Amino acid sequence: MKKLLLTLALCLSLAAPAAAGDITVSAAASLTDAFNEIKGVFTKDHPGVNVTFNFAASGALLSQMAQGAPVDVFASADQKTMDQAVEKKLVDVPTRVNFVQNALVMAVPADNPAKLKDLTNLTAPAVKRIAVGNPDSVPVGRYTKAALTKTGLWDAISGKFVLAESVRQVLDYLSRGEVDAGFVYATDAKQGGDKVKTILEVPVETPVTYPIAVLEAAKDKKDAAAFVAFVTGSKGQAILAKYGFKKP
Repeated sequence: MKKLLLTLALCLSLAAPAAAGDITVSAAASLTDAFNEIKGVFTKDHPGVNVTFNFAASGALLSQMAQGAPVDVFASADQKTMDQAVEKKLVDVPTRVNFVQNALVMAVPADNPAKLKDLTNLTAPAVKRIAVGNPDSVPVGRYTKAALTKTGLWDAISGKFVLAESVRQVLDYLSRGEVDAGFVYATDAKQGGDKVKTILEVPVETPVTYPIAVLEAAKDKKDAAAFVAFVTGSKGQAILAKYGFKKP
């Protein structure tokens, strides 16, 4: 019920008619810092265009759009969620493009209280709480589940999981030392600064690539397309690289 009320509130808050030159971008939580910097440069290059961001887990953003939240651009942290948006006929398919790549990492609070060195250490009795994104709605959680299932660890340590509703929530748990370990993207671990330590990059079968697209129902497709072009262009890519994202 709480999640439904939050979704309805967001839809209502975004429901006011958009003025010309106003675009709303729903983007994966892991893009928060990079996209906020991109906004400053983009709006200087496109005077008169105002960009409003909605950051959350990709699955939550998809649910909001499916329920009618007015969005012009969608940037997902995985292909599956964008595929679902295509199936629901929410995005303008020809505008879809992969714009960055990330990596899945196992991270710990800076002092590494459980003295973790690799994945197998997660089964140790000393490890009590492991933060993972909810695989039902959070892409980083799906990548984590696939990787740990392949190693045979998912079921063995599932009783220790603290499910998070976004990758940034996992990062918060790590930063505050509320868990012994967590699985985030490399870019998020970097944003954790001296509060978070990366132990290792976790091998994944499916590359962590991010697609972006203009919505079919976009009120301003011209400026929405301009934002996508900026993100995929040299200036946008340089900013994304500064935050640790790689080219797809």
